[in-house]
Amino acid sequence: MKKLLALLLSLVMALSLAACGGDTGEQTDEGTTGDTETTGEKAPEDYEGEVQLYSSMTEADLEALITCFNEVYPNIEVVVTNGSAGELTTRIDGEKGNPQGDLVWGGMADSDGDAYAEIFEAWVSEHDAENAEGFQSTNGLYSMDHLSTVVFCVNEDLEAELGLNIQSYEDLLDPALKGKIATADPNSSSSAWNNLSNIMAVFGTDSDEAWAYIEQLMPNLVVLGSSSGVFKNTQAGEYVVGLTYEDGAVNLLKDGATNIRLQYPTDGTSATVFGCALIKGGPNPENAKAMIDFICSAEGQTALAAYQGGTLRYTNAGYTVPEDAWLPASDEITWVDRDVEYLTENKDAILEHWNQLWAEING
Repeated sequence: MKKLLALLLSLVMALSLAACGGDTGEQTDEGTTGDTETTGEKAPEDYEGEVQLYSSMTEADLEALITCFNEVYPNIEVVVTNGSAGELTTRIDGEKGNPQGDLVWGGMADSDGDAYAEIFEAWVSEHDAENAEGFQSTNGLYSMDHLSTVVFCVNEDLEAELGLNIQSYEDLLDPALKGKIATADPNSSSSAWNNLSNIMAVFGTDSDEAWAYIEQLMPNLVVLGSSSGVFKNTQAGEYVVGLTYEDGAVNLLKDGATNIRLQYPTDGTSATVFGCALIKGGPNPENAKAMIDFICSAEGQTALAAYQGGTLRYTNAGYTVPEDAWLPASDEITWVDRDVEYLTENKDAILEHWNQLWAEING
């Protein structure tokens, strides 16, 4: 993982985009999987109408996408429905008889397997094949576009008041942190499942040691209803630590927060690969494919990274990382390997174990 991420973050294109509106080249909508009808070659300015985007991404990420996408596709209106991955997939399933959304960006993880095959088209962007090794679609449903790396969001003011120095998972077990560590619900939140998966990667996947650690940690946890609430409420002073993802928390720093830091656990961290998915029967499939192709292309990811200031790690091997990126370089972080295949196959059983422990300790 460390080698792959280091490669991804060190690649530099000969020409970088100074703004979102750089030349993105000719767009095509020919997918690489499934038999969904494609739109053929068409000039970006000839695309018209709406695209209904369902997304679990942050407001900053969505602002970047809409701004940069409309620089290339000026006549497509982007309409956003924001929510957690669980909320969005539940909504899409409920709308199967009359689909309202066109695509999902964010929350669709490499660990999902075929869980959502009934609501997404078997179609991926041709740019998915351009991703760095190990970051291609694993199910033919998701076009993989970015990584979400596990991090602790630490409120340094509250940390200092408690006389703590939070660096590792062991530090999270301090009794002074009882009820002061925020997390989302791993049953419905991709970020919370990401954090649970990282505990497994550090202590041993589905091992006695991992579950013993989780059992010790649970009294210190508070489960919130949304992923964004974890880092926002930590920064606001309601919690000392938020178990979250780097691209969500780093935007607080970018926006001027001075009381938090991103702490990569010294025991090691890992990342979930996330992607876009085309909703079956959506009202604007042509525009949705254009958006997915934009998000997954090297040019699109370079434009997004430049606009965001490097607050998200992308997957295309040809995208340019800004020199002044807010996220640290990969080689500054300790990485651990994650057994994605096992976690995917055993997700239900792991969550059942989690829920049983939670009911016993906090029920």
